Amino acid sequence: MKLSPSFHCVGEFGGPLGPVQKTGLPILYLDTEYGAAIRSKTEYVTATLTLPDEGGETISLSCGVRGRGNTTWGWPKKPYLVKLDKKTSLMGMPAHKRWILLANFMDRTMMRNLVAMKVSSMTSLAWTPRCRTVELVLNGKHQGNYLLIEQVRVDKNRVNIGDDGYLFESDFHYDNEVQWMDPHGKCVQFGSGIPFGIKNPDPDEITSEQVQKGKELISRTAGAIYGADFADPDIGYAAYIDVDSFVDYWIVFEVMGNHELGNPGSVFYHCKPDGKLTAGPCWDFDWGVLSYNTSPQARTGLLNRNACWYARLFDDPAFRSKVRTRFQELLPQLQTIPQYIDELEKQLDASATLNFKLWNPAEDAWTNGGHIINGDENMSFHDAVARLRSIYEERLTVIQKNL
Repeated sequence: MKLSPSFHCVGEFGGPLGPVQKTGLPILYLDTEYGAAIRSKTEYVTATLTLPDEGGETISLSCGVRGRGNTTWGWPKKPYLVKLDKKTSLMGMPAHKRWILLANFMDRTMMRNLVAMKVSSMTSLAWTPRCRTVELVLNGKHQGNYLLIEQVRVDKNRVNIGDDGYLFESDFHYDNEVQWMDPHGKCVQFGSGIPFGIKNPDPDEITSEQVQKGKELISRTAGAIYGADFADPDIGYAAYIDVDSFVDYWIVFEVMGNHELGNPGSVFYHCKPDGKLTAGPCWDFDWGVLSYNTSPQARTGLLNRNACWYARLFDDPAFRSKVRTRFQELLPQLQTIPQYIDELEKQLDASATLNFKLWNPAEDAWTNGGHIINGDENMSFHDAVARLRSIYEERLTVIQKNL
């Protein structure tokens, strides 16, 4: 297969800026067979992935690539799913076949997902997707800044629950192959009931018995949460869920100002066979995150106090106490995030200049009733980062006051 030539970027006046335009980020080359376009979210195109390994040497890997995402697939800068022919470690991350290239099209800061995964990694959540920022060159054409990230999959190095464990997704898009509405509780999109889907066991292999067992697991858990004895430590919700994981999961969403815990989008739960339901992993933190544009109530109060099951959990004084205590425990680490944002700003500066010559994130408005989503799409990169940092710091103060 013919691979891309060295990465050329077109400059402001149309001329190449040299054989390799260096941004300080690794360059990931993706070359499809015969230069075929990637048009489908279901059909893979044969391709070769070329990128540096952990030691800096270049490796080329056979793979298939297809589109992915819901709203994000409709935007000009496309996200992709890469399926390698065999499990391989990429850029120091544990070996696996499946990887995601997130476009972060709508994110003027290019760091919302990076910051969210950093915050998640500070908690006790069992696994947080590892990720690396890269420049993507697709069939010889620079596509801008992308996030190479581990896909949420059951694996010993990812969601480690074994082949018989359950990975559930609660998502308002309601587009999982195995899905249903549990009648307990409420969410913004559907009102009464909460959507659930089964991601593992694999929908192509799951049996009707496994589907029924998964539905019953969710129903029993929700029934305990909304039952008369829900706060009883022996027969209430604590007998069915890993409470510490639910506390930490809520804190990540709340600190990041992610409203999709209550209007569930990419909200995950998992459990080992016959184990307690555990919250996580975190995923998809770009829409409305660290922005008052979509969640103005976050300026002065808690955003996810009444998010789905949490509306009931917060009725228990013991749960509220756990959240307050845990937030104070995590606060010293959470207060280091502004420094991390500063570091990312320096790291991404040159990449941002090139990326926003290619793409205009304000084009996200056409999927949002003509209104930009995060509120920073028309800002400069540095102004958007300053806004993000300021809102993050305000979130820590607001949460402390309201817990």
